[in-house]
Amino acid sequence: MHEIICPHCNKAFTIDEAGYADILKQVRDREFDSALHAQLELAEREKHTAIELAESKLANALEKDAAKREAEIERLKAELKSTEISQQLAIKDARASVEKERDAIKNELQKNASQSEAAIELLKAELKSTEIVKQLAVNEALGAVEKERDDLARSLQSVETEQKLLQSTLKEQHSAEIKLLNETIESYKDFKARLSTKMVGETLEQHCEIEFNRLRSAAFPSAYFEKDNDASSGSKGDYIFREESAPGVEVMSIMFEMKNESDATATKKKNEDFLKELDKDRTEKGCEYAILVSLLEPDSELYNGGIVDVSYRFPKMYVVRPQFFIPIITLLRNAALSTVKVKSELARVQEQNVDITAFEGKLRTFKEGFSRNYNLASDQFQEAIKRIDEAIKDLEKTKENLMKSSNNLRLANEKADGLTIKSLTRGNPTMAAKFAEIEAAEEVTTSN
Repeated sequence: MHEIICPHCNKAFTIDEAGYADILKQVRDREFDSALHAQLELAEREKHTAIELAESKLANALEKDAAKREAEIERLKAELKSTEISQQLAIKDARASVEKERDAIKNELQKNASQSEAAIELLKAELKSTEIVKQLAVNEALGAVEKERDDLARSLQSVETEQKLLQSTLKEQHSAEIKLLNETIESYKDFKARLSTKMVGETLEQHCEIEFNRLRSAAFPSAYFEKDNDASSGSKGDYIFREESAPGVEVMSIMFEMKNESDATATKKKNEDFLKELDKDRTEKGCEYAILVSLLEPDSELYNGGIVDVSYRFPKMYVVRPQFFIPIITLLRNAALSTVKVKSELARVQEQNVDITAFEGKLRTFKEGFSRNYNLASDQFQEAIKRIDEAIKDLEKTKENLMKSSNNLRLANEKADGLTIKSLTRGNPTMAAKFAEIEAAEEVTTSN
């Protein structure tokens, strides 16, 4: 027992182990749910924050990479312009400084006009020397600025040349891609025109049959490829392909359906319209694969791209253009050949298991017959036991009745044994007097 104090009324009460465990479980579950909810919210916020940070970094990186060259060009231009302005300002400052010093010297000379000619000559020499030094300094500064300007100009020219070269390379690549795309389009158009021209003189079925017969002796010497002429089920495919590696061991089987449509046809059919019927024909003829060789939907990028797997609609079904007729057979056949050994082994095991299967059948028949006879005998045995139990119950009932009768007879005998003249005359004076007289008479007779 546990003693718990109520937080509201401050009263103590006791609770058993089961109730205490239930309350503890509720508190733990609530705390666990609360902590779990908080952790999930924190994880979700961190996830969103990480995604936003990654997107922001990616966007910034792309923007920086895209603007890098432009910024470099602008920087170089700005530096060049700033250099030219600095050169002009330096020249202007140098001239202003020289002029200022010259004016100061002139003013000083005017103030000291009373000094000697020697002093004047000396001042003129110093002034000339100062002007020469200033000029040399200005020339040196101009040379440094011009050199830096030339370096910046060459750098800018190099960047512009590199940019022009890059633009030229991109234009050449783009032109090559456009040329390749145009050549591909022309190739498809030419193929379509040649294919349509070929279909004028022969049907699509004949075309596929001719293509197969060209390679039959070399690639498919033991294969069966014939028209499906069995229309007993109400419909039939166009061609059936079968190949066996050994008698009774099939490598692969395909139900083919060929569909062509003239450009002048008013109602244009779609490949989807024939898939259900093809799957039905494949199932009825016991073929493993189903292939629709189609010229329908000539502008569809999906079907023009090659072999289209439509197994999501019907199992083991493909839609191909006529140029992929032989390749799809080769692909499926090569894939099926890897399972031939397994199929052959399975057929051999099945042949070996014929006797075992027959033995198991006889054993099963014996077991069923024995089980039936055993069940019949068991039912009869149970019925006999049931009847014996019922007879035993009847005998027990008879025994019980006899025991009751015996008890009644015993009681009757005890009552008869307890019967006396005294008990009969007790409370009856008349009968007591009569029996007394009879006893007296008997005593008199006995004494005589």
